[in-house]
This record gives sequence, structure tokens and C-alpha cells, in this order.
Amino acid sequence: MIREDILDAWRAHLADGRRRSPHTVRAYVAAAARLLDAEADRRTWASLAFIDTATLRDQLARRRAEGLSNASAARELSALKGFIAFARRQAGVEDAAPPRMRGPRIKKGLPRPVTPDDALNLALEVAADGSEAWIGSRDRAVLLLMYGAGMRIAEALSLRGHALPLGETLTVTGKGSKQRVVPLLPVVRDAIADYAKLCPWPIEPDGPLFIGAKGGPLSQGMVQKAMARARTVLGLPASATPHALRHSFATHLLGAGADLRSLQELLGHASLGSTQIYTKVDAATLLDVYREAHPRERR
Repeated sequence: MIREDILDAWRAHLADGRRRSPHTVRAYVAAAARLLDAEADRRTWASLAFIDTATLRDQLARRRAEGLSNASAARELSALKGFIAFARRQAGVEDAAPPRMRGPRIKKGLPRPVTPDDALNLALEVAADGSEAWIGSRDRAVLLLMYGAGMRIAEALSLRGHALPLGETLTVTGKGSKQRVVPLLPVVRDAIADYAKLCPWPIEPDGPLFIGAKGGPLSQGMVQKAMARARTVLGLPASATPHALRHSFATHLLGAGADLRSLQELLGHASLGSTQIYTKVDAATLLDVYREAHPRERR
């Protein structure tokens, strides 16, 4: 087999068989490509199937020498284990489990939410900063959708034109093609309606709801750049990213008394454990408020 055939099969498995996100597919295929380049004599499923722990360790060492962080190294190892398990199934090996190898420890930091006022100010700033009125209106609508409905940026940008006109709820397709229903606040509905009226490009039912300046789908990078400019103007930290708006949605709902199960459904988390981190965020926020109110406690 040639290198490209192997990578194409792996790509198809990830995208079609496992329904991984485009971002994950690109990262996992790139990891497999690097392994194939390093192990140039392995060009069959059978030879790939018997890659051992020592080979994996050598590959990770090469990547770490390039400056790979712990988090990226852990992701690379996960991708390679999946690739080897796939190769073993393709080769008909009875035991498809990949070699055992423990990844680097990752210290998980708590999500950094923004305040409700900061979230609204960010939306206002991107609206004012738009090169055209409709672009500013579009960016404001996207940010309010992420903050007001707890959507991931990829989920917001994957919405199609047939979502219009918006009702009180919206069906969202999240990771693993799992669908959930989220409520839409009037301010979010109004922001999206305002954008749709101003948009100079036709919003087709089967086309993207959010359109880029040249008429194609709006990219994540453009939203990230707009928010980066806005947070600089407002003096907010680099942690104030589009994804931080989703964290803020969760944290503020939890602080207002939402229960974890309801929050899990709204966020589209597969497990309750992913949602439980927000209990720590809420406690950390309360502690910050306490320390601010009692300066002598800042130790």
C-alpha cells in the first residue's frame, strides 16, 4: 500500500465511522502521517499492526524534542493508539488493543468565565468594530448565541438557513452528531434576526446561517479575530475567547441555581463528569468575590 491510501482509509474511518469533528480528523490524520514518515518501512496494515510500545515512545520523544506540550503530546499519543488499533482491525489481528503506554500528566485548569457585563460588552464591541454594519451585526449575533445558549463555536457556525425564523428553542447538532434542544433568549433571537435583515448575501435554507464577507461560510478564525480585537479594547485577558462564552453560560446558570443534569443536557456533555467541573468554577468565582470584599484574606 502507499502512504496516501493508508491515510485516506484512516481519515474515512474517523470522519464517517467515528463521526469525529473536522478539527479532530485533521489532527489525528496528521499524527498518523508523521508516524508513517518516521517508520518508512511500514506500508502495510500488517506491519503497522505490530508497532510496539518502544516505537510509540520513540515517536513521542521525537515530537517532544520539537517542543510539543504535555497536552499536545497526550493528544498525539491518543491519535496514534487509535491509528494502531485501526491498523490491527484492518490486518485481521484478533487482539485489536493498541500498545499500552501512559501519556504525560496534564494539569487541568479551570475554565475562565467572563462576567455577564463583559460578555455583553464584547458583543457590543464586535458590533461597533465590524468593517460593515452587517458584519458587526453578524459577529454580535454569533457571540450572543454562544453566551446565551452555551453553544460551541463550531455548533453556532454549523447552523443552516432553515433555522430561520427562530423560535423559542433551537435544535443543535453537537459532537458525535448528537442533537440537543436549547432555549433561545429574546435578545439572542433579535440579534440573529437583525443580522439576517442586514446580510447582503442570500441566506439559503440549506446554506450556512452565518455568512462570511465574500459570501461563503463564516470561519471560526474570523470570529476569534473579532473577539481578540474586542477583548483588547475592553482590557480583558487572553482567556476571554469565544469558548469562554460557553463556560460563562454554564457558570452563570449554575450560580443561578441550575442543577447539573439540566446543565449537562444544555451543554450536550456525554457524561456528567464533564459538567461537574463547573461546580469548581462557581466555587472559585465565589472565592474571588470573597477575597475582593475582604482584602485581608488575600494570602
